[in-house]
Formats: sequence, C-alpha cells, structure tokens
Amino acid sequence: MSRQAPEAGAEKTEKAAVFLDRDGTIIEEVGYLDTIEQLKLLPGAAQAIRQLNRAGIPAIMLTNQSGVARGYFSESLVELLHQRLRELLAAESARLDAVYYCPHHPTAGQPPYRRRCHCRKPKPGMVEQAVVDLSLKNRRFFVVGDKKTDLELADRIGADGILVLTGYGKKEKEQRAADKQMQPDYIAADLPQAVQWILSQLAVGK
Repeated sequence: MSRQAPEAGAEKTEKAAVFLDRDGTIIEEVGYLDTIEQLKLLPGAAQAIRQLNRAGIPAIMLTNQSGVARGYFSESLVELLHQRLRELLAAESARLDAVYYCPHHPTAGQPPYRRRCHCRKPKPGMVEQAVVDLSLKNRRFFVVGDKKTDLELADRIGADGILVLTGYGKKEKEQRAADKQMQPDYIAADLPQAVQWILSQLAVGK
C-alpha cells in the first residue's frame, strides 16, 4: 500500500468519514489511466467533495492501481496523477483529506508488486491505515464506489456501502440485482447524490 500525505489544515468531525473510490466515482473511467491528459473530474464531483469538506467530514480516496504491478505505469505516474487531481479539486475549493492506493496484484507482474497484500480492495488495509493517520476511530464510515469491491469493503469494515451508477456502476447494479448477499445500502446516480444521502443520514450540511 502507498499513501500520500494528508492535506494540511483538514478539519475533522467525530460524526463520520467517507471513503471514495477514484475511477468511475470521482474521475472518468478510462480503463488503465496512464496519462495526465485523460484525467477528468466527473460532473459535480468537486462540489460533492466540497460539501463534505464544509461539513467537516473527512473525504479519503482509496484506489486499486494494479497497473503498477502489471507494468502499465509507474508509482511515480500514479502520484503525478493524484497531484493533478488535487489541483483540479482545489480549483473548485475542494480537497481530499488523504489519498491511498494499492499498487499490488496477487498474480500479475513481478515482486515486490506481485503479492497477496492486505491493502488491495476489498481488503481493509487502506482503511486501517487511514484510521491511524487521521484518527478516525469510533466514527460512522461510508464507502462510495462503482464496483463490487467497494461494496465488499464496506461490508468488511461495517460501513454503509453506496453504489454510484457512474463508471461501471450501471453494470454493477444489474449484477447486484441477482446477488442477495451483497446489496448496497444506497444506490446513487453519481457522487453528488451519494453525498446528499450521506448528509441526510447524518443530518448535517442542511
């Protein structure tokens, strides 16, 4: 697992913390993102994150980046992409309180990236690190994403799981309809709608 430093001056609340997927949730899904030019915010994503910021709810991005293990791109590129993402969000007065990514894959590539790690979603390693780094114990957790792995992560950590219909979300919704064992707590059209639901659950930001 790799992590990038939390944003300075991030306000915190004891109410909750929100863990956000990257591709298909905050930014457009393009497959293996390997150029800065491809990185584009989804409509309303910055405003949604800004709402969390203003409510004092930590917004933490968790992303699997097995493209590193597969040799498609380097960790340095992932970090450059995340710096660009922070810049795009900052231009709209929004911020991520922390960013974590997993560069591993259990079967692809070569060591040290080919390994069965504890950080690749749906395993909870990135969440556990965020809890330590940002002092998030005893909060209500929400996980927002467009894939089954996000919902499984939510289930493992006892969080509310929110499926967004951006990215792979529509296809995932169809698959979830037949899977009675892994249903999201809420299905949102996009990140803005997901954040509105979160705030309604916490009765803040109104």
